Amino acid sequence: MYRFPVKKINYLFGYRTKNSMKNQEVWNFSQKYSSIKMIQSGLFLVAFSFLGMVFHPDEKVQLIVGIGLSILVCVFLFYTTEKAIKKNFPNL
Repeated sequence: MYRFPVKKINYLFGYRTKNSMKNQEVWNFSQKYSSIKMIQSGLFLVAFSFLGMVFHPDEKVQLIVGIGLSILVCVFLFYTTEKAIKKNFPNL
């Protein structure tokens, strides 16, 4: 999404929320911003996964931590992107 962002507002692909689909300028901003945040989140998850090589928790703990981190990353992505949209486009 960072290298080839979605060019036009659509309902199938990209960062699609009510605020991000208000107009084309907001759409373009939200696509680039969310893709940067996805890269950062992915790097965080990769770095965190190396802890599994040092510590060897059982499978239940791995599952709970993995699902929990995935949910937190999704919440982080939506929260930060929506906050940036509201900051950069206060008239929405």
